[in-house]
Amino acid sequence: MTSPSETLVLNGMNSPNVIKVILMLEECALDYELRHVAVFKQQQFSPDFLAMNPIGKVPVLEDPRLGQNGQMGPLAESGAILHWLAEREGKFLPAQQPARAEVMQWLMAQMSNYGPLLGQLNHFSLVLKPGTEPYAEGRYRAAAEKLYRVLNERLSAREWLAGGAFSIADMAMQPWANYLEWHGFEPEAHPALVEWRSRILERPATQRALARVAADFNPEAERTRKASTSEDLDRFFGRTEKVPEADFSMVKE
Repeated sequence: MTSPSETLVLNGMNSPNVIKVILMLEECALDYELRHVAVFKQQQFSPDFLAMNPIGKVPVLEDPRLGQNGQMGPLAESGAILHWLAEREGKFLPAQQPARAEVMQWLMAQMSNYGPLLGQLNHFSLVLKPGTEPYAEGRYRAAAEKLYRVLNERLSAREWLAGGAFSIADMAMQPWANYLEWHGFEPEAHPALVEWRSRILERPATQRALARVAADFNPEAERTRKASTSEDLDRFFGRTEKVPEADFSMVKE
C-alpha cells in the first residue's frame, strides 16, 4: 500500500478507458482518489485540465512518483498509464520475453483497434438515430464484428489474452468487450469472450473497482449528463466543427 503522501489521483468518468485503469489500481492494491471530470459539461476543456492533458481527454493520472525531481507530472493516455503502473509495481507485465512482447502486442491492439473502432460504433449506433449515417454505421459494424470474432477465437485456445497470465492487456480490453451486446452482437456466438469477461468479473479487484466507479463516478456522470445543453453535447460528440464540402474535381472517371 502507498503512504498518504503517495496517494494517486485518477481524473476521469465512467468510461471504458478510465475503468481499465481503475482495474489496475485495485489489482495493485494502491491507495487512490477518483476525481470526476464532467465531460458532458466540458470540464475537460478547462485550463486546469488542459494543463494536465492538452488533448482534453480522460483519464489522467496524478502520481507523486511521476513528478519526483521535477520530471514530468500528470500522465495521460490509458495505455501509457497501465504500462507505467505495471512497471512501477512490477505486476501484470511479464519481465521476460517473448511473453512481455505478447502482452504489449495485445495492449497496443486494444489501443489502436478495439478502443477507437468500438468507440466510433458507439457514436453511430448509440448516439445517432438508426439510418442517419447508413454507410458509416455499416462500415464500423462490419469492422467491429471482425474484432469481436478475433477476440473470441483468440480466447478459445487460452485463458488470458497474452503472456500466459492475467495482464494489463486483459484489463485494457475487458471494459470495451462489455459493449458486445450493446452493439447488437449475440453472446452465444462469442462463448469464449463471454467466459473470459466472467473470469475477470469474478476477480475481487474487479468487483472493488466497479464498486468505486458506481459510488464515485456514476451519480456525477448522470447528473452532469442530464444538465448538459445541446451545445454541450454537440461539442462532446464533435459536432461543432464545420465539415467542408467534398471536392471531387481531382477524381478521374
